[in-house]
Amino acid sequence: MSGREDAAAVVAGALSRRGAGERGRFLRELLAHTAAGLVVIEGEAEASEAVYRLADAVVARRCAP
Repeated sequence: MSGREDAAAVVAGALSRRGAGERGRFLRELLAHTAAGLVVIEGEAEASEAVYRLADAVVARRCAP
């Protein structure tokens, strides 16, 4: 992203301004708002696919030895 912060830098900056106890809630809200934004921008099918892939990655990570 030329001339702009990339997504990771934006999220890292937002997390750094929150206390440890607030970070999890912030990320959950960010995920929800991101999914809603994807529905508006790319459509329900694409947003659903993105959320499905995220959930799949979480499950795969949890099951990893």
